[in-house]
Amino acid sequence: MIQFRIQPDSEIPASAQLFNQIRFAIASRQYPPGYKLPSTRALAMQTGLHRNTISKVYRQLEDDGFVESLAGSGIYVRAQGHEGGSKLQSPILKQHPDADKIVQQALDELLSQGCSLNQARELFLAEIDWRLRCSAQVLVAVPSHDMGAGELMVYELEQALKIPIQLVAMEELIAVLDKTTSATVVTSRYFIHDVEAIAAPKAVRVIPLDIYDYTKELNLLKTLPKQNCVGIVSLSSGIVRAAEVILHGLRGDEILVMTSQPKDAYKLSAIVKRAEVIISDQASFPVVQAAVQASIEDIIRPPKLIKVENYIGTNSINLLKRELGLG
Repeated sequence: MIQFRIQPDSEIPASAQLFNQIRFAIASRQYPPGYKLPSTRALAMQTGLHRNTISKVYRQLEDDGFVESLAGSGIYVRAQGHEGGSKLQSPILKQHPDADKIVQQALDELLSQGCSLNQARELFLAEIDWRLRCSAQVLVAVPSHDMGAGELMVYELEQALKIPIQLVAMEELIAVLDKTTSATVVTSRYFIHDVEAIAAPKAVRVIPLDIYDYTKELNLLKTLPKQNCVGIVSLSSGIVRAAEVILHGLRGDEILVMTSQPKDAYKLSAIVKRAEVIISDQASFPVVQAAVQASIEDIIRPPKLIKVENYIGTNSINLLKRELGLG
């Protein structure tokens, strides 16, 4: 069971601390679709928060599309994007609402047994044609205020899939989809609700990506001596903000957390000169190394550099390969 920690003396409201920690648990797949969230009573005992505050957080999560409330049962993580079924509509699906799920399950079983797409096409022509057309254009959609998260996804997807990936600001997604007949839209679970609302009317499927859960890095931070300084460097402003909240919940004021994006030379230089440990995403790591080298004469003891190899969870990459017919 995940342990949520609330720092009562933090400038961040307690409800925001809990909201961000639960969103991270969902986005990193620690709380998968269908998972039942703890009761307000259980969470109140764990966090010390009033049950009304927890209910408010749960309502906000539901309003944002991350969870759904089932009367008399509880609060459950909502299936999102393509997990909820195909967005492709046809008269057949109107008559047989479960037909697309049956086709997809059968196709996935054939693929898992080594059947090629060309062989399966003879059996499932319509479904395969749709997948092939959608895989011809893969879009990564994120809000314009966190394009860095999109850059991380594009960076890793192009390496893993060996196909071109187009980065699109969420605010421009409608205009892009108006110019295409088929596409696959990919985004983090952090943004899935808004992206799905834009793409669904266009009969375009949306596939959510699980982010890496940072278990290895968090375990390291749990063992750092008090008063240590930790630097977090990422292309994604969202990851930087989430890291501050999560680390504060994990260690409180025991360690100092400094954050920066690689383009902010002033903040990055301050981190290099002050931090004992710097954690960086893969794309930002060369910039961090260069900053350390540039300040080497001013540093008594160079910081320990940790490169996070993944932003996207491995299972998500494999799922996307399968959905696109690439593996």
